[in-house]
Amino acid sequence: MTVQGLPMAVPAQGLPTRVRIHEVGARDGLQNEKSTVPTEIKAEFIRRLADSGLTTIEATSFVHPKWVPQLADAEELFPAVSELPVALPVLVPNERGLDRALSLGATRVAVFASATESFAKANLNRTVDEALAMFEPVVARAKAEQVHVRGYLSMCFGDPWEGPVPVQQVVHVAKALLDMGCDELSLGDTIGVATPGHVLELLGVLKEQHVPTSALGVHFHDTYGQALANTLAALQHGVTTVDASAGGLGGCPYAKSATGNLATEDLVWMLQGLGIDTGVDLGRLVATSVWMAAHLGRPSPSRAVRALGTTPQPHKEQ
Repeated sequence: MTVQGLPMAVPAQGLPTRVRIHEVGARDGLQNEKSTVPTEIKAEFIRRLADSGLTTIEATSFVHPKWVPQLADAEELFPAVSELPVALPVLVPNERGLDRALSLGATRVAVFASATESFAKANLNRTVDEALAMFEPVVARAKAEQVHVRGYLSMCFGDPWEGPVPVQQVVHVAKALLDMGCDELSLGDTIGVATPGHVLELLGVLKEQHVPTSALGVHFHDTYGQALANTLAALQHGVTTVDASAGGLGGCPYAKSATGNLATEDLVWMLQGLGIDTGVDLGRLVATSVWMAAHLGRPSPSRAVRALGTTPQPHKEQ
């Protein structure tokens, strides 16, 4: 790998001194891959991500294999990485998924809700209220087991069927998730249509409605090239948890216009340039994404990976 150097750190006023990156590459990033990624490659990917300094790495999802075949190996994958000294949250869509996760010793789980009726129907085959009702016993049981619960809230800024999403509509579902016991909430721009003013408006209204900023994370897609700008706006508001995917992997299987997640390397480059601590070794992270891109047989879409790493060649099994 050829490294051109790191950005000069020039801190800006009013920003946090440290940001926790919630790495989603191993779950959200890989779930759409058409070719099955071997379990051992996924496990090695997670190990390398941990070795780069990431402290929260979403490992897999305990959904029914019919819906996300790529993650059908959750029972094999999770035990292979569970001893790593990092947080390894897993997605659980219902009580059955929670049972599977708890049986393997998972201590952090996530539920996946929607701010819009159309996406709730497409993703969960339920209305928004029906989905919330399904999650209530999941969250209650998880909390009874002293398990940390994250609530994902998708379509916070725009929906491919419904268009722009009213801020109050998002706030209503966000508060419902937190009221049922979620420890933190990830605000998702699932189709990447948000802009910084919209981000600040939503965060401002949530604060007015007594939702603590410390309980919020942001999850931006880069469909229109706005993910970093939106992240900076969130940081200016006081958000300190940012979701990102190593190498920019991933999208959304139920929203056709959704493209990749914000690349973790692009995020780390910006944060290092702002003098914000992440604990991440950018060189190791880039090397990890170059390695995974070789296994997937295509170059990483991350701009930082392309600038800092060699172009990967398709991986050949020995």
